[in-house]
Formats: sequence, C-alpha cells, structure tokens
Amino acid sequence: MAAFVPPSVVLQRTAKRLGSREAYFVRREHGWEATSWQEYGEQVSTAARALLSLGVRRGDAVAVLSFNRPEWAIIAFAAMSIGAMPAGIYWTSSTQDIAYVLNHSKAPILFVEDENRLASVTASTDELPHLKTIVSFKDLAGLSVPCNLPLSSWQDFLSRHKETPESALQQRTSALTPDDIGTLIYTSGTTGPSKAVALSQGNLWWTATTMVQICKADEHDRLISYLPLAHAAEQMGGMHNQAHSGLQMFYATSMETLGDHLKEVQPTVFFGVPRVWEKMQAAIETKLDDAKGFKAHLARWAMGVGQTWHKRKLAGQPTGALLDFKRALANKLIYQKVQAALGFQHARLLSSGAAPIAPESLKFFTGLDLVIREVYGQSEVSGPSTMSLEGSTRIGSVGKTLPGTEMRVAEDGELLVRGPHVFKGYMGQPAATAETMSGAWLLTGDLGHIDEDGYVYITGRKKDLIITSGGKNISPANIEAALMDTHMIEHAVVAGDGRNYLTALVTLDQDALKAFARSHGLAAEQLDRHPDVLKAVQLNIDHVNQSLARVAQIRKFAVLSSPMTVQGGELTPTLKVKRKIVLERNKHIVDSLYAGTA
Repeated sequence: MAAFVPPSVVLQRTAKRLGSREAYFVRREHGWEATSWQEYGEQVSTAARALLSLGVRRGDAVAVLSFNRPEWAIIAFAAMSIGAMPAGIYWTSSTQDIAYVLNHSKAPILFVEDENRLASVTASTDELPHLKTIVSFKDLAGLSVPCNLPLSSWQDFLSRHKETPESALQQRTSALTPDDIGTLIYTSGTTGPSKAVALSQGNLWWTATTMVQICKADEHDRLISYLPLAHAAEQMGGMHNQAHSGLQMFYATSMETLGDHLKEVQPTVFFGVPRVWEKMQAAIETKLDDAKGFKAHLARWAMGVGQTWHKRKLAGQPTGALLDFKRALANKLIYQKVQAALGFQHARLLSSGAAPIAPESLKFFTGLDLVIREVYGQSEVSGPSTMSLEGSTRIGSVGKTLPGTEMRVAEDGELLVRGPHVFKGYMGQPAATAETMSGAWLLTGDLGHIDEDGYVYITGRKKDLIITSGGKNISPANIEAALMDTHMIEHAVVAGDGRNYLTALVTLDQDALKAFARSHGLAAEQLDRHPDVLKAVQLNIDHVNQSLARVAQIRKFAVLSSPMTVQGGELTPTLKVKRKIVLERNKHIVDSLYAGTA
C-alpha cells in the first residue's frame, strides 16, 4: 500500500487545507453550533497528547461508550494517531455486554457519555482488571454514581496534553504503518459472544479514499451522523469519509429527532438503514390514504409519473419529451413539496444498506423523484463491498463491486470478496478468522448472484436458509423485507425450517394501526387482536404471496403483542431483526401455527 496515509494524518491535512471552514455542528438550544476544521484538528492533537500522558501504548484499546458526538470521533482519531485502537461500544449495550468488550479488548481507558452510561460500567468495575481510567464527556458536577476507578471530565482529560510535548505525538504518528489496527468493530453477537473485527489503518484509508472518489464527496456536502459510531458503516461515513473529503458533519441528538434534523440540515448525502426508509414510506402512505378529491388524484398521478420516468432512466431507455414535461410539472406541483418536507430538497446521494430493502420500497420513492441506491458490505470489509451509483443502479441489485475489489460466487451460492478493504481477522480468535476466510477471499455468509453486467444481487443469509420438510431451500430475508414493506407490518420473521409450509411472526406499525383505527371507527384498545385489523394484515400478506412461488408463500401468521426493539434485544443497533432470538423467544407461538399438521 505504497500511497498509504494514516487516517489521522489525512484529517490533519484536511484541517490545514480547510482552516476556518465548518467541520462539524452540534445541536444546541439556539440552533446548530459550528466548529472549524482548524479547531477540529487541534482537538484531535490535544486528545492524542493527553492519551500519551496517561500512558496509552501502541496497540492498546481505547473504549468509547456514547451516543454520536464530536468527542467520539476526536478520541478515535487521537487513538489512531498514536497507534492505539478505538473500540466502540453500542450505547444500548447491557452491563454484561459492556464488560465483555472491555475485558476482551483489555482497554485501559474508557470514555463514557454521561452518568447513565457510567452507571452501566460501575456496576461491574470489580470484574474489569484492565480498566484503569474513565473519562466522562459531560461535566461531572452533581455526579451521583459511585465510581471506584479514577474518573475525570473531558476538559480535565484534555488538560493532560501539556504533560506530553508535540514531538512525542509526531514520533508516534510517524511510526504508523498500514498494518496497525485502526479500529475494533464488535459484532452484534446474535449467535454467541461478539467478535472483534480488526480493521487496519490501511483498510480504513483505502476504503475512504475509494468511497470519496466514486461518490465525488467534498467540503460542500452535508451529512447527519445518527447511526451508532460503534458500527463500521457509521465510522466509515461519519469519520473517515469526512476526513478525506472535508464534508460538514451534523451530530444528531437522538434517533428520535432525526426527522427534525433532516429538515433543518437538508443533507446532500444521506445513508439510511431500511427501517428508516420504511418508516418514511409508511408516513407518506398514511398521508396519501388521508388525502381526498383532487389532491389525492394529483399526488397519485405524480407518483405514477415519477415511477415511470425513473424506470426508463434506470433501464437506460429514452424518457421522451412528453414524459419529461410531465415530470417537470409534477416536480413543481408535488416533488419539491414532499422533498422539502423530508429534508431532501438538496440531496444528491441517498443510499440504503446494512439489511435488505424491498424493491417495492425503492420503486415507491422513485415516485417522489428520489432514487435510493443500495450499498452492500459488512464490518469485515470496512463497510462497503458494492455500491449503486448514478448510471449504475438497478432496483433489486446492490450495485457493482468497488474499484480494486473482486467478488465471485462459490458453488453453493455464497458470495466471496477480496480486496484491500478485507479485515485483518477477529482479534484473539484465529479459529473464527480461519472459518470466514478462504485464502485472501472473505466468505461473506450471504447468498447471491452476479449478472453478466457485473451487478450483484443478494438473496439471503446462508445461516438463515430455511429447509422445508419437502427439501426446498428458501431464503427468508427477501420475503421478510417484502412483508415489512407492506402498510401494516413493521417487523416480520419467517419460520418453517423442517416444516411443510412457511409461517410468519409479525409486529404492526403503530402509526398505520392508528390510521386504520380512525378510518374504520375502531376503539383504541387491543387493536392488534381486532378481526378487522387481522383481516387487513392478511390482505398485506396475500399481496406479498402473489409475487412468491407457492413453496415460499406465507400460509399462517401471528401478531406479536410487543414491538421488537433494540433495548429488548430483538433488533441490532442498526435496526436489523435478530431472527434467531425472535424465533427462540416465541417458539410456542410458532409451534401453535403448525398445530394439527403432519
């Protein structure tokens, strides 16, 4: 990797180049407060010298337990600049999971966001022999949580930088190599203890360099950071792509305030997991259902125009003067208003990844003149392996491989990938690393195919494959995505392994449920058990079944009484359903759907 530049050096060069331009924004009571690139670079250098003053060594882990905020990125780049490894912990993690990451990584220092996160740590400090220091990003005034480890505020921590000269930091940075571990990404641990994906500084540098080039990102772009920074996708987009391009970062205050932030920030680039797009779609569909008369007719006409225009455009076919005129008219009457209401009036790149999204959802948004382009990858490849871009987007495909990478299909249909972005292995787990590698090829665990034009299609997870009693192999992922794309269903898990037909466990979208109740004059109590609601859910399932082979159709379903949540353990921090956990917890319900069948 001859042209390698350490990520922290990339950031400092961008800071020097852009100087007084805004680097990041934090939402305060009065609005968005900006910090310049020059200040950002200085903050990273100061934090790096403070880490050295505390004795953090090359190869040490620096753990972070916090919601997204600039200090998260500052300390991560500071750690990388001295050869240490950021180790992000999901802010929704249990005390047990936090202790596991701290012990596995052997982190001597932990940065926590506030008193609540600190309480999750102090409950088990006696079981954390490696942890020596805790730093709170927020002020310690009025702190009521007892802590038997040295505890300091962020400002007190930064003041330690005076104990280490700038030359010591420069010496540590100049010794960095592409093989130094740049971050530890802990997997969600749906099938056992989390594995620590070790991504090298070379992995991170190459991937960000490539992504910024193909996405044409620069300092004029705006991005909102809201997905967990402990996740590879957010670290790549929210930290490394920013350092390379100079784009402006806006830190969300919470997942719940994302909708408001979108309208305020009007991002030019936005990455959403499928659940985010599905929630937007559901809200728009509810408004369409409530519209009456000419307004409803006009909205549906515009939707049809947009879908037809983009279908031709994506297929490389001429759109024609008449259709172009209709689109321009629909833009003035409908598209501009809807896009402004969503905050996408200036968006030039919208993407979806981290889980399958139903093609029908993507087609729906083209009706609003918004093209959402799929990205595919995993933590083990520093985030992305394929991407859909303008001129190379096909609905249903996750795009083409990144330049400089390769992908092929194994005999059993599993996708394999290799390239400069493939990880160094699972830290401390050589057996697990060996199981997921075949020479230089990463075994992705995903099933799919590649067409003659190089477009990649994902059909499901190899480990989730359902084998019916009749011997049919069925991948549930795309069926579940189609179910969750319907108006009433929020989450869905398909069952049927070893059975003679498929069933589904579903939860209902509460906004759609309330709208249904209003339009049908139903009382608010026990709506998920009401016969009219169940009939509506069945119609949704029937709609999905129409596009499925008979063996893949859902014959029965059950509505779960409680929603699936991150806190409850049914969803990952990026809102993917943990199928195995949901099926195990609701085994009695699944069994009841097969009662009386052979």
